[in-house]
Amino acid sequence: MLPNKRAVIIGGGTMGADVAAIFAAGGLGVDIVQRPGKTRDTLQERFARSVAELGGSRPDVSLHDAFRDVPWQRAGIVVESVNEDLPLKQRIFAELEALAPADIPLTSNSSSFPISQIAEGLKSGRRMLGLHFFMPAHMVPLVEVVRSDATDPAVAQSVFELMKQLGRKPVMVAKDIPGFLANRMQHALMREAWSLIERGIATPEDIDIAVRYGFGFRYVAAGPILQKEMSGLDVNYLASSTVFPDLCNDSKPAAKLAAKVKAGEIGMKSGKGFYDWPADKIAKAKARYQTALKRGLEILKAEDDAG
Repeated sequence: MLPNKRAVIIGGGTMGADVAAIFAAGGLGVDIVQRPGKTRDTLQERFARSVAELGGSRPDVSLHDAFRDVPWQRAGIVVESVNEDLPLKQRIFAELEALAPADIPLTSNSSSFPISQIAEGLKSGRRMLGLHFFMPAHMVPLVEVVRSDATDPAVAQSVFELMKQLGRKPVMVAKDIPGFLANRMQHALMREAWSLIERGIATPEDIDIAVRYGFGFRYVAAGPILQKEMSGLDVNYLASSTVFPDLCNDSKPAAKLAAKVKAGEIGMKSGKGFYDWPADKIAKAKARYQTALKRGLEILKAEDDAG
């Protein structure tokens, strides 16, 4: 851990509050920078709820309006978690380079921008890396530690070990390619899913059922490589020879997806997507989702505890 040091979280939105909760539940003091406004008004409540869900209590947290207000001499790590806006992130890290102690990691929770782009033109590239969490961050154990060519491997390894100590399941991504590791695989699945819908081969409901009750169901017990080791790599090789040539390889989003976005039918946020989302249905779906995540987490935790 970071003795007598604190985690500094830049941005107190949904992701920022949950990331802060991970550090706080692990026993670290936390400083959150979030300017006044609606997001700031609900921050304490959201943060406390996530800490409680992780089993933490009496977290040591301080909220700040601006970077200059942070007690930087006590900082041990920085996690930026603001909107996906590259110029904004670049400005933030330029400020962090000047304010944060020279020996601490500066990390970004960006889900799309390579850390090398964020670090462009800065002198602190060696201590900058991606630290990518997944929503809801305090519930989903995975965190990607993403290196650029400039990142000091020792700095990345220290962050990797810290994530393990905080009860996360970190993976080291040795190159900051677009989408990193998990999102690349997820987007490969989604490209095929949108294609199947667009070609009239399956409905959105069929897609969701096939994943949840088919191969997705097995993934809690075994990842894709381990699962194929169980069934036989030879079987997968032969199946791949047949299926790969027919898979979608479009280089742009599917037309049906683009049409939904253009029409403003973007899912729960707008009340309609491929499904209809009245308020009561949203509440039920989110509650079921959280319950399922908690039960899945219990399965994985029991497995870890058993060694």
